[in-house]
Parts: sequence; structure tokens; C-alpha cells
Amino acid sequence: MIEIKNVNFRYAGLDQAGLNNFNLSVADGECVLLCGASGCGKTTVTRLINGLIPHFFKGELSGEVYVNNLEIKQQELYNLAGIVGSVFQNPRSQFFSVDTDGEIVFGPENIGLEKGEILSRKEQVVRELNLKGLLERSLFDLSGGEKQKIACASVAALLPNIIILDEPSSNLDWAAIRDLRVSMQLWKSQGKTIIISEHRLWYLKDVIDRAVYMEKGCIIKQWTKDEFFALTENELKAYELRPVLLEERYIQQFSNDSIPADTGPISRDIQPVLDDSSEVLELSNFYFTYTPPKYLFIKKKITPEDEEICDLRIPSLKIHQGNIVGVIGNNGSGKSTFLRCLCGLEKTCIGTLKVSGKIYRGRQLTKVCYMVMQDVNHQLFTNSVLSEVLLSMEHPDENEAEKILMSLDLDEYKEKHPMALSGGQKQRVAIASAIAAKAQILLFDEPTSGLDYRHMCEVADLLKKLAVDGKTIFVSTHDPELIALCCDRVIRITDGHVTEVI
Repeated sequence: MIEIKNVNFRYAGLDQAGLNNFNLSVADGECVLLCGASGCGKTTVTRLINGLIPHFFKGELSGEVYVNNLEIKQQELYNLAGIVGSVFQNPRSQFFSVDTDGEIVFGPENIGLEKGEILSRKEQVVRELNLKGLLERSLFDLSGGEKQKIACASVAALLPNIIILDEPSSNLDWAAIRDLRVSMQLWKSQGKTIIISEHRLWYLKDVIDRAVYMEKGCIIKQWTKDEFFALTENELKAYELRPVLLEERYIQQFSNDSIPADTGPISRDIQPVLDDSSEVLELSNFYFTYTPPKYLFIKKKITPEDEEICDLRIPSLKIHQGNIVGVIGNNGSGKSTFLRCLCGLEKTCIGTLKVSGKIYRGRQLTKVCYMVMQDVNHQLFTNSVLSEVLLSMEHPDENEAEKILMSLDLDEYKEKHPMALSGGQKQRVAIASAIAAKAQILLFDEPTSGLDYRHMCEVADLLKKLAVDGKTIFVSTHDPELIALCCDRVIRITDGHVTEVI
């Protein structure tokens, strides 16, 4: 059982974020969903349960937290490893090995189990989570969904009674999300207690027992599973929660998955904008591989003739300027590679981009393109949110920077360190930097991962405003709601090439 009694917590250096007189009881074997807007305190609750607060994340803490009758404040983190297992939003942040086999057995090895027991546990989780095809692989070669599966396996190998998942679906494609759901259903059948902090709701319909809604560090509302999934889309939106059925309808349109016919009509059809009066961006002969062939002792330059070995191969693609283009496809299909090549981050990529009659190639692409990465921690450099936005401006303008922050609901955090913000807030800081850069083409790699419904809608509105201002936007996404809200066209990438345009 988990008992959180009268807890107040403030992170060091932050006044608003935290918990206020928080109380929560979770029974053994119960699956509880923590939901609410970004920054409401969901992740803080998970950190209390797994002991990261107060042993890793410092701040002012009062109240009591008991897990399996153990008071967290009196336990060392290593004592909790076999009791509470955590799967984080970014699985890379919890990897300790370089290969899949080593990562799965790392936990059991670290607590000193016998070799026979370690191998037995490995065999068990590989069988239960269907991971045979991922064995003996480099972690660096895995897709986002595959990394998430290995993270789940490494946690399951410790046989914890409690499993915590913090935004586990945020970077996963629809097929990987369903694999995650199967894993959760297995854990539930084994009697494990599951705490999940999540914005996406559709895949949890047959998993959770209770939903807990939070605002500003407090519990505002609780529902049983049946009560929660009986809420209408308008009621969910009033709580700034994502719809339950909208994702399923769009999965039916944008994937090969089979969805029951009673999920309702699609609310908006995606149609290409074919206004002949608008200018066209033209990509020609875009080819790239992560493993170019070697010629003697040097790497041979890729040519279109090497198409069969390329990770990205786009002979031609035309997009009208001012369009918002959704880029869809499974994890590992080449979406992020496409964006990286388009903005000039991959030096060995060949191909040209024609914009307003001018030809750009290689590093020249950085003059017209700006990319917001999927892992925004890689592009946060300064010690304040305001400084981060000013850094992207060719001519720093503090008033303009503050307007951008206000439009993204970040003005109250302008003096805070970016790394002290929640995952959704960091994402919005990166988007603010992209807006401040004023590039002609803006590229977004999963910009709404980890965002609540309201902020996702705000991102969609911003993208539409940027398009009205003449920006062309490519947005790689697994969020069908975002596609419905703002995309003019949708391209699908499969195995590194565009297979269809919707």
C-alpha cells in the first residue's frame, strides 16, 4: 500500500511548483492514473513514491510518505530498488548499459543476485514482454518504442511490487503504445500496483482503476474508471484533458491498425492545400545514410545510385510555402532523420532545397531552417528562460522575447533556470526559441510530447499564426489531435522515403 499524508513540498529555487497538503492512498494491486495540466505536480507525486524526493531532488518537505509500510525519508534509494520500479518519460535517462541484454540484467546484477537467478529473470521478462527480437542489440540503434520496451524490461527484472510510469507514451507511435498497454495489463494481472502520470488517455481505458485529477499541487477530483471514461469530450476539455476517442479515430485514418467502427466520425478531414498562387518549396535528391560505404580508408560520398543503402531517400517533394505539414510514421521510420537532414544537421546528406528561387544545400540549410529537437534538453544552454529565447535572436530584443514567452504561458518562469521546469514547460521554451529565430522554415520533432491538451492547442494556434506570417512548418508527430487542429497536409515516411501524401 502507498500512503501520502499531509505532504507539502517545494523544489529548491522554485516557489510555485510542488505539492500542497497532498493526501493519497493507493491499495495493493490498484492502477491509478494521475492526470492534469503540465506542472500540476504529477511527476512530483511519482518522485515521492520512488524516493527521488527527498534523496535526489532537494527542497522543503513536510508530511509522511509510506510505501509497503516503509517511511520513504528513512530509507536509502538502494533499499527501494526492489520495491518500486520507475519508467521515465525519456528511457535514455535511465540506461546504464550500451546493449539491450546488459540493460535488462543490470538491476538484478546491481543488487547482487546469483547468476542463475539473474538469467532466470532475464528469460522471464523477455518471454513476458516479447523481447526476443531486441536481444543482442545496441541501445543506440533502437527506436523510441524499442527503448521504452527495454526500460520496462529492466524495471520488471527487479520484480518490484510497485511500478511507476511517468508520461511513458509521450514519444511513442501508436503500435508501441499498444505494446505498452499489453505490458501494463500483464503487470496488473500479476497483482502489481501501478501509478501512471499521463496526458494521453485512449490506451488506458482497459487498464486503470481510478483517475486522480490534479491542479497546482492538489487533488481536485477523483473518478472510478467507469466514471472517468464516461466523461464527454467537452467535459474532458474543461479539465484540460485530452479526448479519449479522438485518438482512436485518427489512428484508424493514419495507421494500419484495426479500430472498431463505433468510435464515431472523424471531426476534420486533412486535405492538401493546392493553391497554385502560393510559392513552392522543392526538395530534390535528398539522400542520407548513417553508414556510408567506405572507399579505401575514407568514407565514400553518397549518390542517388546508392539509394538501396540509404536511411533517407526522397528524390522529389514539393510543399507549398505557408503550409503546416504533418510528418507521420512509426518510430524508426525516418521522421527525425528527415528533419535533421532538412535543417542541415547531417553533414553527409546530399540534396537541395529550393526556396523563393534560391538553392540551399548542406550547411546552407541552417540559414533558412530551425529545428526544435525531440529531446529539448540538448538545446537548452542558458541559466534563465528569458536568456534562452534571447540567445536565438539575431538582434536580441527583450520586449519581443517577453511577448513570445507570454504567448506560450511562460512569462512567470522567465527568470527560472530552464532545467528546473517540467518536461512540458521545457518543450515550450524550445518552441519559444524557434519562434524567436525567425527562420523561413521551422521544423518541430514531437513538439507536443508531454504537453496537456490546453498547451497542445496553444502550440497548434501558434503554428497556425506562424504559417499565416509566411513560415513553412514541418511537424513530426504521433498526436492525431495536433494534426486535426492545425495541419494542412500530412506526409507519411516509411523506411526513409515518402510513401504517400494525404
